[in-house]
Amino acid sequence: MTVAKRQGRVLEPVEPDDAPGAPRELLRSPGTFALRVRGDSMAAEQLRDGDLVLARSTPAARDGDTVVALVRGEPSVRQYHRRDGKVVLRSADEELAPIVAAEEEVEIRGVVVAVVRKY
Repeated sequence: MTVAKRQGRVLEPVEPDDAPGAPRELLRSPGTFALRVRGDSMAAEQLRDGDLVLARSTPAARDGDTVVALVRGEPSVRQYHRRDGKVVLRSADEELAPIVAAEEEVEIRGVVVAVVRKY
């Protein structure tokens, strides 16, 4: 995934060797990728600025999954829901409006399986 900005937030791809503290067995698993989170839109879900998110690559998600998705080409980490034929990506921050898009405008890249944080 390329680095992209959305409302001042950035998801940065991270290579396995640049992910200290991340479980090697997850990083080396086929289909797993890592991203560095920028911004605090998911802080209530314990995803904070600077955290390393590990995701299992998949084009599908279930209601309630935390996903890495491209919405109209822009990356986002949000909670996935489907409502009335639309995709609703909710932030854990109730002050941020959910992203609502037609299914064809959303590409699920992966489901979050782990978060690594340095203190």
